[in-house]
Amino acid sequence: MPMLMSIEGKQQQQPHRCKMNNSIGRMARLLMAHVGSNKSGGSKMRLLLLCSLTVSFSLFLLFLASRSLSSHHPPLSPLPGKGYTVVINTWKRNDLLKKSVAHYATCAGVDAIHVVWSEPDLPQSSLIDSLKKVVRSKSKGNREIEIKFDVNHEDSLNNRFKEMKDLRTDAIYSIDDDVITPCSSLEFAYTVWNSAPSSMVGFVPRMHWLRDPTETCMEEQYVYGGWWSVWWSGTYSMVLSKAAFFHKQYLTIYTNQMLPSIRDYTTKNRNCEDIAMSFLVANVTGSPPIWVEGKIHEIGSTGISSLGGHSARRSKCVNDFAAIYGTMPLVATSVKAVDSRSKWFW
Repeated sequence: MPMLMSIEGKQQQQPHRCKMNNSIGRMARLLMAHVGSNKSGGSKMRLLLLCSLTVSFSLFLLFLASRSLSSHHPPLSPLPGKGYTVVINTWKRNDLLKKSVAHYATCAGVDAIHVVWSEPDLPQSSLIDSLKKVVRSKSKGNREIEIKFDVNHEDSLNNRFKEMKDLRTDAIYSIDDDVITPCSSLEFAYTVWNSAPSSMVGFVPRMHWLRDPTETCMEEQYVYGGWWSVWWSGTYSMVLSKAAFFHKQYLTIYTNQMLPSIRDYTTKNRNCEDIAMSFLVANVTGSPPIWVEGKIHEIGSTGISSLGGHSARRSKCVNDFAAIYGTMPLVATSVKAVDSRSKWFW
């Protein structure tokens, strides 16, 4: 099936099924009342009633079909390029790691899975063997998915962006160990990335906002905007690396060419390595990222974002990175990539 891609600014809510049923019922009652008050036009009104009910019922069936298609559309075939490498950042959550590896091993475009390991103890051989067994059992067809542990001796958030010289693909899908992306959404995002391989393409948009000049405290020029500000405005300038595609060249740039002061900053503050990557890509390309519509499922319970003062710390990162760069490289946009196979109206 040919794949089309549409661009939207803001997600539209689908009408509720009960509301549609109520509307159909009200229409029927009004038409019946009119038939009763006008005997001479009874035949015409009955015909009109039948046509209206037929059209309404057809629209209702289309609505149900669109809901079904949005979660059960056919896979993209064949996928372009050589596939992609899933890079999973993990920290002392082996149960979540096993679930993530088992899931991504089933996705058609996955060439390899790399586990970024920064714990003080080396991964146990039993864990490695069990994950290899899971990958073999979950892999479809004749694919041989490689699974590898990238062991780091320093506990740093920068480890997820360390250069990897043995990659067989250009595309990297960066993911946290507690985030599950459905294979269909992942495959669509990969096709979007192939159309713009220098861009970051992801599912979690964020925004930097200029602070209101009327505010009394102007020590920080920018404010970090979370999901609700993106939802409200339809505007974003970052996609977080907890669920995003980017080119492997950015691992090399992050490790060897980005200003060391930024890597030191993220290590010291244990935060904002994802913002640092967004700054890096925007500085290289001069272009915004691409937000892909799709659901991701967070299977973990806690994380850095759940701590108090998270937004304030993120705002400080945005301002400090802008000061280090000497400019604001982030570019805002309202473009969103949407898989039109799951939409009847787009």
